[in-house]
Amino acid sequence: MEDTRARPAGRRWMGMRAAAPALALFFMAPWVAEFLLGNLSIAMLPALVVLAPMYGGGALLVRELVRRNGRGWPSIFVLGLAYGIVEEAFTTQSLFNPDYLKANLHLLDPAYIPALGIGAWWTLFVLTLHTVWSIATSIGLVEAFVPTRHTRPWLGRMGLAVTAVLFAIGCAISAFIALWTDSFVASPAQFLTSAVIVVLLIAIAFRLPRAADTAGAGGLNRHLDADTAVGTAAPNAWIVGACSFAAASAFLLVPPRWEWTAVAAYVALYGVAIAAGLHWSRATGWGSRHRLAAAAGAALAYAWHAFPQPAFGGDPRIDLIGNAIFAAMAVALIAAAARRVLRAEHAPGGASRA
Repeated sequence: MEDTRARPAGRRWMGMRAAAPALALFFMAPWVAEFLLGNLSIAMLPALVVLAPMYGGGALLVRELVRRNGRGWPSIFVLGLAYGIVEEAFTTQSLFNPDYLKANLHLLDPAYIPALGIGAWWTLFVLTLHTVWSIATSIGLVEAFVPTRHTRPWLGRMGLAVTAVLFAIGCAISAFIALWTDSFVASPAQFLTSAVIVVLLIAIAFRLPRAADTAGAGGLNRHLDADTAVGTAAPNAWIVGACSFAAASAFLLVPPRWEWTAVAAYVALYGVAIAAGLHWSRATGWGSRHRLAAAAGAALAYAWHAFPQPAFGGDPRIDLIGNAIFAAMAVALIAAAARRVLRAEHAPGGASRA
């Protein structure tokens, strides 16, 4: 006689296993954004719990909305940019605050635009950090651990609703901390303009073609997310990773004192990275190992950047130890994800599923 008592436990286990990548992304995003970058010391690791609702909730919300709507990486990048504006314009207000954190950082001085009350260098720099690293790199690393489910939703409707609530709570907490630290408030025009741009970006993200509609739209999402395409052979994944590392490192090395030259350098890097990504991802054989390589290159650039980057409120010796630990963790995560990808590729039907 069949033991029906095992069914609920089995379903619960399967449900937990299905949601595991979502939980991993929830904590991966704040870890990449603040700790791997070197902004926060390892001594402040408990703050990960406070940061997770905004960073993790935002990354998970972006990823789930894109995948549930059958769209791909172009939409992830566009929504990642929208996320960056929400954080830096509304919660921290760093895009407009001339003395952010009361630390005399003068973030808005390089390439300052008086009419807008923003610094062009800081705006491009911080929004790129969020778009490329906080959102895209975090998603890319976690999706590599589930290569057969990298385009599928990980959450149901209830999970998505909870994620949205957590994200809203995280943003509110961040805004409260920012206002408690500094009473600066941006102008209504700055808030309104930021809100309009966020809405437009969200609309653009969901106007981009679905995977099923790519035949008549250049195959954009299909090429970025599929493992096979028509055209030249995709480059070796090591080349993709090296180029990603080089481009990310070059971005992080551009000094703000270059002012408008720094802005021009960023724009040039955007153009090269986008062109290379679109060209390579259209090639035959592009797949999970290439997407992992791109995310790994960006993550490792953050890892080295942490060493010369002074952490907020940390002891320099502890910072160096923490940076080394986080860098080793990044390498271990990448290696583990690579094993999962290779295992999926060598499984029956793996070439089409990975």
